[in-house]
Amino acid sequence: MLPEKLNRYSLILASGSPRRQQFFKELGLDFKFSPRPVEENYPEQLKGPEISNYLARLKASAFYGELKPNEILITSDTIVWHNEKSLAKPAHTNEAVAMLKTLSGDWHKVITSVCFTTVTEQRTIAETTEVKFKRLTDEEIRFYVNTYEPFDKAGGYGIQDWIGLIGIEKIKGSYANVVGLPTHVVYKTLTDMVG
Repeated sequence: MLPEKLNRYSLILASGSPRRQQFFKELGLDFKFSPRPVEENYPEQLKGPEISNYLARLKASAFYGELKPNEILITSDTIVWHNEKSLAKPAHTNEAVAMLKTLSGDWHKVITSVCFTTVTEQRTIAETTEVKFKRLTDEEIRFYVNTYEPFDKAGGYGIQDWIGLIGIEKIKGSYANVVGLPTHVVYKTLTDMVG
């Protein structure tokens, strides 16, 4: 089992997301929590998973030269991809409302990239889940944004929040990925890395 195999290693989760921390706990993995602020800028020609891959690696670069031989650093980034555009975390109420109006009644992709970095190697994986919102009313959108203030969430919403419960009609792929971490792929990648 993976938790036993990881006894020789120290996992560092460099994420400020409480949802990702909770997933690691639920997977039974011991980890150190060490988020670092990174300016999340990327080249504008990047599309879809290229963006989240780039940002996950960028977050790992903040630890350059600091990792010890037994440490595995895990960094991650989630984007919402809709109409050939990335919807990041909204900066304010109006932006969150505008994002949800755009997503209303349509499919979008939630893409999460996870970067695994050690002293000797770096692996990056990306998982895509397709999500379909019902036609949301202006009242529903305003209520959600004002009540839940989803400013730390890509696309301006959390699938586990009220808006997900009342608004999401269909999902193709991993639910955990939409919450913020493709847990099945993380578990498999770590298992492959530690043998």
